[in-house]
Amino acid sequence: MTFRPDDLNLERHQLGRSDRKDSGSTPPKGLNGKVIRELSQSKGEPDWMLAMRLKSFNHFENRAMPTWGGDLSEIHFDNICYYNNSIEPRGLPETEPTERANGTEQDEAAAVFRRNSNDLTRQGVVFCEMETALREFPELVQPYFGQIVSMDDNKFSALNSSVWSGGSFIYVPPGVEVDMPLQAYFRIDGEKMGQFERTLIVADEGSKVRYIEGCSSPVYTADALHAAVVEVVVKKHAQVTYTTIQNWSSNVFNLVTKRAVVEAEGRMEWIDGNIGSRLTMQYPSVWLLGPQAAGEVLSVAYAGNGQHQDTGAKMVHAAPETTSSVISKSISKGGGRSSFRGLVRVENDAYGCKSHVQRDCLLLDEESIIETHPFQEIGAADAQIEYDSTISKIADEQLFYLMSRGLTQQQAIGLVMNGFIEPVARTLPIEYSVELSRLIELQMEGSVG
Repeated sequence: MTFRPDDLNLERHQLGRSDRKDSGSTPPKGLNGKVIRELSQSKGEPDWMLAMRLKSFNHFENRAMPTWGGDLSEIHFDNICYYNNSIEPRGLPETEPTERANGTEQDEAAAVFRRNSNDLTRQGVVFCEMETALREFPELVQPYFGQIVSMDDNKFSALNSSVWSGGSFIYVPPGVEVDMPLQAYFRIDGEKMGQFERTLIVADEGSKVRYIEGCSSPVYTADALHAAVVEVVVKKHAQVTYTTIQNWSSNVFNLVTKRAVVEAEGRMEWIDGNIGSRLTMQYPSVWLLGPQAAGEVLSVAYAGNGQHQDTGAKMVHAAPETTSSVISKSISKGGGRSSFRGLVRVENDAYGCKSHVQRDCLLLDEESIIETHPFQEIGAADAQIEYDSTISKIADEQLFYLMSRGLTQQQAIGLVMNGFIEPVARTLPIEYSVELSRLIELQMEGSVG
């Protein structure tokens, strides 16, 4: 694989970056047309991409900041570095070649590793950095880039469309089922840096693919911004599973737009683990455009001291007999704030639709905050819509019982927590499931229930 799950652990990043090579030049801060042109020229992009970048920048400048959700007042756009092409590849942990056959790793804007297995190549699967795809497979990129998430969708999608660098591109031909997960790893590696990767996945008719990405950042004294865009196209009878495990440091603003469109009898699954960050605003959406299409979102979020996890999902039923499921788990401790925003919309002519939303919260102290904001827009009279929400604490009786069996208090709390996130953790490969549980346990040290 491209990275080991424990690469997501911030402890190792706090030790310093002696393996990083830098040219010594100071990357420019702030954003204007000149910066965008230089960025595009440095990548050797076609004219249509430069035109899109400049048009997107105009949208970004003229779009007001969102007034709902988290506090964005501390984001200072003129003090952010939007790209840095002076960083040299830092290398990867030495693992067996078979363990990292299908992966890509990126450090800020610079893609530093890509290696496709022979099996992928023989099957006609394309898996590479977005820059490579734009240069080598323009006929696959141009019809979809910016079509699922438009440049004027929101302020931060406009920003991403202006200055995107890096990200993954995947194309799976008709009928091809990719057996092994395709993997990528992204990391912010500098103070006041911006990370703006762009990912596009196209699963052609009857194909199947699973993509896993990890995100992390060291701890710096100044804030950093992560504003990514993910677009997924699921053709008829195809299936895509997109898994993200994020462990940002507490000074990262994590603002991501994720959207998938699903054709008839296709299936899209978003699986999210959100840990760390000062503020996360992320709501994976699925537009069910064909009959009997299906969408699912499974997520777990941890909010600690000074952190706000504003997460959720959007399901749009635009065709008959479509189904959706949202399972959201959140843990709040030490004054952390966890918010859920869920939208289910059923169009007027979308008969026979079903949707289930389940929101479960674990509240570990009196200072923490839990919020739920469900929205429903139901046009079809026969739609079956279900919504459940629970808020619970770790009961003294639970701790007493487990501790009477020889566990320490911290071990008992960890066991309860693992049971709480199990619906999400069980969907992950075993090594990622273990690491997700371990990361949350580290964050929860000192909890008393």
